[in-house]
Amino acid sequence: MTQKKSPIWTKSFLFISLSNFFLFLTFYALLTTLPIYVTDDLNGSESQAGLIVTLFLLSAILVRPFSGKLLEDFGKKRMLLISLLLFMLTTFVYVAATSFYLLLALRFFHGIWFAIATTAAGAIAADITPDSRRGEGLGYFAMSMNLAVVAGPFLALTLLNWLSFSTLFIILGALLAGALLFTSLVSAPATEAPSSKKKLSFHDLFEVKALPIALVGSLLAFSYSSVISYISIYTKSLGLLEAASFFFAVFAIAMLVSRPFVGRLFDSRGPSIVIYPSLVLFALGLLTLSITDSSFMLLLSATFIGLGYGSLVPCFQTLAIQSADHHRSGHATATFFTLFDTGIATGSYVLGIVVSLLGYHSLYFIMGLFVFVVMYLYKVMTNKKATRLRSQSTVHSS
Repeated sequence: MTQKKSPIWTKSFLFISLSNFFLFLTFYALLTTLPIYVTDDLNGSESQAGLIVTLFLLSAILVRPFSGKLLEDFGKKRMLLISLLLFMLTTFVYVAATSFYLLLALRFFHGIWFAIATTAAGAIAADITPDSRRGEGLGYFAMSMNLAVVAGPFLALTLLNWLSFSTLFIILGALLAGALLFTSLVSAPATEAPSSKKKLSFHDLFEVKALPIALVGSLLAFSYSSVISYISIYTKSLGLLEAASFFFAVFAIAMLVSRPFVGRLFDSRGPSIVIYPSLVLFALGLLTLSITDSSFMLLLSATFIGLGYGSLVPCFQTLAIQSADHHRSGHATATFFTLFDTGIATGSYVLGIVVSLLGYHSLYFIMGLFVFVVMYLYKVMTNKKATRLRSQSTVHSS
């Protein structure tokens, strides 16, 4: 007699996924359009447009370590509602951002609430997913971000053909009101009462058990930053800018098609059965990108990267959460994304220097090889973990 599986797609899981979708849709819509807003409406330079993106990530990185403690002390759902509310209000205030420096201040403020909201949403999703199906569940939850990667820029750029930036900001704010509504309908598990100690420790900011996989994840993010930061400039230099508009669409489709199988394999056969092939596919995608000279090659690389990288992020996040005690899911999520965001931000800067010295073809070739270094480090980490578990089991049995 087969045991009935615990359901993943409960009402709360659906609502938290929808809330996360609208949050990331707004994030990617603004990420795509604000640089245009800076250069066209505020008469700013390209470097100022880049600073708009960098400062947002910087504030998110600075706040992320504290978000786990905030969730533990005040409750995950409460902090998600508060951070979403402030993220929404800040989006509306963009309408009044008629100077570059005011916009810069808003971006820093916006990044704070984005860090808390994404940490809270991820932790709630982990809490309401059955333990035996966590890899599959968090894989499905990650689809809300994957869809937003395509939907956000597409919606924003399409609307800007007919509407002003001010109207776009109001529409995005209204979508965030939908995220608030969906969050209010989520039944999140109760949070344990906070401890009475006042002094803030490293344990309050980071989940030590999640650090090894989070460090590997940061190197993965470092390599992926070569795609999100430079793919549009690279394709323009190749005369493939029109095909580049389909790159992330193909990328997202590949992720969505593979997601149900990847999650089930992760839970039934273990993480390595998914992670090693996904790392090879990601590396293959970057190496294909390095020799791209046609639309077909570009979209083929998007397929490989979507299948590879798209499977790796939810797997690594799940491993980070599984490494910690259940009540520390918020800290584990915060630790993972702190290092992940740091990898993206560092890569965007460092790889710009690599491009200026060696060019785009060499950049993607080097990053393809770098993914094999990430694979080696993951193998070292899993071997150490296996050795530690064996030694613990020997101690307990003796």
